[in-house]
Amino acid sequence: MNPPFRPTLDGMRVLEIGHFVAAPFCTRLLADLGADIVKIEPLNGDPVRQWGEQIDGRSLWWSIHGRNKRSLALDLKAPEAREIVLRLVAQSDALVENFRPGQLAKLGLGDDVLREARPELVIAHVSGYGQTGPWRDRAAFGVIGEAIGGLRHLTNHPPGTFGLPPVRVGVSIGDSIAGLYAAFGIMSAVWQRDRAAGDGRGRSLDVALTESVFSMMEAMLPEYGKLGKIKQPTGGGIATAAPSNAYPTADGSFVLIAANSEPLFAALVALMGRPELAADPKYTGNRARVENSQDLDALIGGWTMSMSAGELQDRLDKAGIPSSKAYTAADAAEDPQYRHRGMVREIEDPVLGTVLHSGIVPHVPQSPGEIRWPGPDIGQHSDEILASIGYQVAKIADLRDRAVIR
Repeated sequence: MNPPFRPTLDGMRVLEIGHFVAAPFCTRLLADLGADIVKIEPLNGDPVRQWGEQIDGRSLWWSIHGRNKRSLALDLKAPEAREIVLRLVAQSDALVENFRPGQLAKLGLGDDVLREARPELVIAHVSGYGQTGPWRDRAAFGVIGEAIGGLRHLTNHPPGTFGLPPVRVGVSIGDSIAGLYAAFGIMSAVWQRDRAAGDGRGRSLDVALTESVFSMMEAMLPEYGKLGKIKQPTGGGIATAAPSNAYPTADGSFVLIAANSEPLFAALVALMGRPELAADPKYTGNRARVENSQDLDALIGGWTMSMSAGELQDRLDKAGIPSSKAYTAADAAEDPQYRHRGMVREIEDPVLGTVLHSGIVPHVPQSPGEIRWPGPDIGQHSDEILASIGYQVAKIADLRDRAVIR
């Protein structure tokens, strides 16, 4: 009998010197798949510990954002901090940071110093604009990445129909995309280093928030470069396919319907009681439907407004038409598909009690990821981490007395 599969990233250690969203999101992805994440955070904790809704001063977001990580609260400006970090680096596969470019070097922890401690170390730098270029030192958060990456321009209603500023996606999507790229880059670099024909060498990754968002913009750049066309926001629709939009219902919800192939469009208009629309030259073929999408959406919206979201969804499902209500948190929490696949999980937080967490992506059935513990307290693992790199109890107590650690 074959032994059971180990967690996908079992045995990998990653040192996180990150804050806010991008770098910590990267390491959460790796932690969910079994990596040992040692998070170095300030003595007063990662700022995200104070974000979002709280219970007794504890952030509900932190419960998920910091899960599966071990926390070492360390004053990086203290003289002893450099030695602690380098001892940890010597036992780590990768390091992720998202300070401004050059900040770690100012602390005596530049790439050259880190690789003296471990030549094979993979180092992921996540910053607003990248480690080079005229804007490398400009301040940036995820929202700035979304702006310069072109996303904020597109998250709006069509020109001339709305006068307020472009809306935010609703989550820190710019940071999260950068975190995804950083995680992908780390795994690529570790694979090249460690595979049978690998070179055994560490690499440095340079992930910019702006570039991470910009890389997701589909045909925006080639359309401008070749045609001089500036891609415009389209509200709830898609500029290249129709019908595909969010349509109102009688009970105040919106249901997204994607019927942008010939068979699906024919099925939709038959369900609407308007089968003749499939043969109307205005709607024959995707290009014609896109050109006349405003009229088509009005027809579909008039039909959807005659029933509740539940009734509409049921009828669309039976017709095999891709569709869904625009989910709220309550909808997601009760969704049977999410529950079946473990994408909604009840996790015990020692302070918050039972907390709903989203599950682990990607699913690896042979060695599924695990939520081993929720976001830890500040410095919860400081003693065990320092002990693992050779610090004695008395020395750890001395460091704590002098506010080097917490």
